[in-house]
Amino acid sequence: MAVVGVMIFLLLCCVLSGGSRAATLGGFGDITLGPEMLKSTTNFSTFLLNRSSGMLFLGGKDAILAVDTNNLNQQPKKIIWDVPEDKRKSCVGKGQTEVDCNNYIRLLEFLGDGHIYVCGTYAFDPQCAFLELSSFSLEKAEDGGVKMETGKGKCPFEPNQHYTAVMADGILYTAATSNFLGTHFDISRATGPENDRIRTERAISWLNDPEFVSSAFIEQSADNNPTGDDDKIYFFFTEMAKEYDLYTKVKVSRVARVCKSDVGGMKTLQRRWTTFLKTQLVCEDKPSGQRYNVLTDVFTQQHTPGDPSSTLFYGLFTSQWEPEAVSAVCVFSLSDISKVMEGPFKELKKTCENWIIPEPVPSPRPGQCLNDALRVEGFESSLKLPDKVLTFVRDHPLMENSVTAAPLLVRRGITYTKLAVTLTGNGGEQGGAVLHLGTDRGELHRVAVVGQNATLLQEIPLFTSQEPVNSILLHQDQALVVSPVSLARVQAKGCALYTSCEVCARARGLGCVWSTTDKACRSTKADPGPGDVVDAALKKCDAREGRCDPSIRELRVSIGLRLLLPCVQLSPRPCSWEHPPHRHTRQHHSDLEVAVTEDSLGIYVCTCQEGGPGVRDPTPCQRAAYQLTLKDPSAGGAVATAGSRHVLAVYIFFFCGGLILGMCLLYFLTSRRSSSREGHDLPDNSLSSEKGRDLLGSSATPQSPSSDSLLSDGFRLTEKRNGTTTSTTTTTLLSNQGNGSHHGNSYSGTLINSNSSNGHRNSQYGNCNMNSSGLKLTSEILVADRLDGRTGELEHVRPEGGEWESREGDEMDEELGNGFREDMKGLEEELSSFPMFKSPAPLVPCEESSI
Repeated sequence: MAVVGVMIFLLLCCVLSGGSRAATLGGFGDITLGPEMLKSTTNFSTFLLNRSSGMLFLGGKDAILAVDTNNLNQQPKKIIWDVPEDKRKSCVGKGQTEVDCNNYIRLLEFLGDGHIYVCGTYAFDPQCAFLELSSFSLEKAEDGGVKMETGKGKCPFEPNQHYTAVMADGILYTAATSNFLGTHFDISRATGPENDRIRTERAISWLNDPEFVSSAFIEQSADNNPTGDDDKIYFFFTEMAKEYDLYTKVKVSRVARVCKSDVGGMKTLQRRWTTFLKTQLVCEDKPSGQRYNVLTDVFTQQHTPGDPSSTLFYGLFTSQWEPEAVSAVCVFSLSDISKVMEGPFKELKKTCENWIIPEPVPSPRPGQCLNDALRVEGFESSLKLPDKVLTFVRDHPLMENSVTAAPLLVRRGITYTKLAVTLTGNGGEQGGAVLHLGTDRGELHRVAVVGQNATLLQEIPLFTSQEPVNSILLHQDQALVVSPVSLARVQAKGCALYTSCEVCARARGLGCVWSTTDKACRSTKADPGPGDVVDAALKKCDAREGRCDPSIRELRVSIGLRLLLPCVQLSPRPCSWEHPPHRHTRQHHSDLEVAVTEDSLGIYVCTCQEGGPGVRDPTPCQRAAYQLTLKDPSAGGAVATAGSRHVLAVYIFFFCGGLILGMCLLYFLTSRRSSSREGHDLPDNSLSSEKGRDLLGSSATPQSPSSDSLLSDGFRLTEKRNGTTTSTTTTTLLSNQGNGSHHGNSYSGTLINSNSSNGHRNSQYGNCNMNSSGLKLTSEILVADRLDGRTGELEHVRPEGGEWESREGDEMDEELGNGFREDMKGLEEELSSFPMFKSPAPLVPCEESSI
């Protein structure tokens, strides 16, 4: 007991110390602030960075924080802006939850006069206030309270509604819901002169149940604008497609554009956008035909400073049709979007409900921004546009053509939530980019993109697996990563990030090279030379495998197991497997499921298509290789390794514990039966002892008769399957595979752990006439190698099928079975005395089933 007490004390000390101070991640000043350092403020959802001072403002639940990113050990400043109790009760009375009836800060924007414009949900009644930077306080009204103005149209009503906003020359442009029910959606100019506040038309052809993602203000260069074109604001969102007439609702990704000088029409489109145009963003891998249609985040990057036309939009996508998590990154150029906006329009004819290209298009062209040519024609304002032009743009907001791009990166089994990009080189064709990707499990991934190839560099755990990354801000070669309750600062740029020769080699295309004298990764301007850049660099590290030359991992398996052979592939192009001819396999995307038989032993090689050096045509690249060999036949189904013996010991421990608990239960039932018979005799049972024996033989876990509901559940379970007591043991075989690098792990087939299950998921039930002494062990084996060891947490998947018998389990059950028969007979007689079992129980025919 003393040892246990000491261990609990040490654990509490570690937890308390970890929550009360900043945690250091590693070198370069990387640091993480937990809830205690952030003054217990939660639900961070909006962020604003003052790049000149390095002060980061975070909007959370009922509070605003100011954190000095240059000195994270300094206590942050905090402002409380909560909701009065009477207003909170009124919100709850309208049917909302108490949690949602708080003030969640959703907007922080600089006003340029020493103030920050702050908006919050304010118990489903959005309000905005003004924060003074000099005193870090909210402006007060005459009555001493916070000076507020309505936030409707500027801020969403609910804490989790999709929303985006951007400030352009001191004017706020927002995309949000504009009513309490969340059924009206507007893209609007939310501040400025009252007559200039305009919004979208309330029509499904304009916005159809959108989920707003991001927005960007593109300002024309004063030195390079020969046509006098207007500044533009772009909005990115996902909405239901009106143009697709299918049996189900189809989501599509959109980009919409409005012009800064637009003030609406004179008669038609009064107080509405006259320049609102939208088009579809298509992220599609044409060789495989896979399309990613749901946009989740956008990062805007100007490749050439001072040149707005060089702007690229990096989009983070997922798929509506994929059954598992999948994330893809596509990049779209501003020039491509502009060309589509200048192309043909799409039209929905009310008579036939079919989309056609309309003709003719009136002049001046509908939807275009003001420029010098229009001003020469006398159109100095949108108020002077003809009605036929405004009517046309009102009915045709959607463009015929789409903006299409191929994915730079595709990851399956991983959900990315946020994206940021840093460029290397000159940002052109010869340069590369580093994608900083936040996951829904609190991790930061770095991926190098050079030409057509993507290479995974790092996977850094920052927060707990329950904290998704919801913001990545790049500042002075650092990344500020935020979760709903935590903040981390990590180095984001430079070859010094890659602390091993193998990782540095994978970043060779970014201009990094390993220095053998300094034992560090350094930047270089030297030409990497012809051929595969990464493979050549890996050979200098004495690595046993290259990016496209993996070493063969030996997996020692048993007959009847099911394996999932992983093949980590960053490229969206397809992968194929070479394997023995007589095998039972099924491919899950790039991974391969194998049912182990004597004929399936041998070599398995995964080959993926990737972009070759300097060419766009895909070239084959081997990404994984395995050799399946049979374990020592003398071991049979038993576990021969030390780790698996521990697993068996744990199983025996739990089995014995369950046995003791069952014996106590039987003793309790027997005592109760004896006491009840002393008082009075129970009537005969209509359920014969023979039927009762069959009934109890099919129940997986006999329930206590003290609860009628438990007995009822057990009876229904018996009617569903007339099987036997089945114990499912899932055994997971782990390997570790990086993105083309070898980490020196052994693949000798060591079994890591074993989890018992009640057999309710992915288990095959058979051998229905087996008695209690015929207990069988159904075991499955899985090779889990999806780079999910990145946080030390393993994802266990339970595929169907693949049973094998354990000799020790059968022998042990044979010894225990004889003692069970007499006890079970007494239990049957006791259960048969209950009224619910007085009628014969219908028994289904013995058959194999799967639940």
